Amino acid sequence: MDRIMKKVFWCFAALTISIVAFMGVYIVVGGLPFFQHTNLWAFLTGTNWMPSGEIFGIFPMLVSSLYGTAGAMLVAIVVGICTAIVLVEVLPSHLAKVLSAAVDLLAGIPSVIYGFWGLMVVVPLINDLFGGKGAGSSLLAVIFILALMVLPTVIRMTEVSLRAVPNEYKEGALALGASKLQYIFKVQLKAAKSGTMAGIILATGRALGETMAVILVAGNTALLPTSITDPVRTLTANIAIEMGYATGVHQQALFATGMILFVLIIGINLATHCINNYSERRETRGSKA
Repeated sequence: MDRIMKKVFWCFAALTISIVAFMGVYIVVGGLPFFQHTNLWAFLTGTNWMPSGEIFGIFPMLVSSLYGTAGAMLVAIVVGICTAIVLVEVLPSHLAKVLSAAVDLLAGIPSVIYGFWGLMVVVPLINDLFGGKGAGSSLLAVIFILALMVLPTVIRMTEVSLRAVPNEYKEGALALGASKLQYIFKVQLKAAKSGTMAGIILATGRALGETMAVILVAGNTALLPTSITDPVRTLTANIAIEMGYATGVHQQALFATGMILFVLIIGINLATHCINNYSERRETRGSKA
């Protein structure tokens, strides 16, 4: 029985890897011919996106995507980790269960609902408070909506990791004279670092790849943002908006944009893993010394 189950698990793992590989190959095959028309450097650094004139530069959309993702993750990491600490170490268990259920409910809301709520509430509020060229549809709205969408992932992964820390760590830290805050920030968070980093990686991938909610609140102007209240267009929004009618070189340019996104997400994941592994090796060498 164990041998059969092992083969079943291997089959599912191979199927998952094959699907991911097929997606990657499909995007590369669709996008590579574009670089016979426009070289990679011009594509990445070009500031004009004019399909009618076969001019394709994604720099403004690349910057908007990175700004939006970085801003959202900054908010989500700070708020998410603090919320997880409150759920695990501060609130009574019965109240923590209620709030944990609310976090799970937040994670299950479709992205279009977030976008619609952002369009009807967040965008007018930003317009009233800050104004801007997009009348509220802006990079700031993108950051707020993305942060709200990825927050449940950061909270849940951090909460699970914090609860998995053995209670002996807490008893030992308190016995040595550490305060509760010192235990949380110097012991518990460090012990739960791998799970927290996994949540951050997942949240970053979702923020970078989110489309529908961003389309509704961004303003969708393919210009380089000079202010947080400027309207923007992200890479994912550009693909979703134009793929329905794109043909020829235009369609190849959108596939090439997908390639850049694919490489960007893989690069972020690898960089995060490398930083995490390097940090763990340093801590291991420090403990041995």
